[in-house]
Amino acid sequence: MINKDEAAGKAEQLKGKVKDKVGEWTNDPELEAEGEADQVEGKVRESFGTAKRKVDDAVDEVKSRLNR
Repeated sequence: MINKDEAAGKAEQLKGKVKDKVGEWTNDPELEAEGEADQVEGKVRESFGTAKRKVDDAVDEVKSRLNR
């Protein structure tokens, strides 16, 4: 199941894509750059969330094996 960091990362990426496109359409390189930075930030946060979820899943698996 997706965690809050993964969801927030995806939202940040979407926000960045919107800013990037609006910057392109309005010929605003500063807004484009901000959008690209937001996308990178979102990817990092999503990756962190994914790693965190995988560690939690692994810990849960070990706990369940120890409780058998």
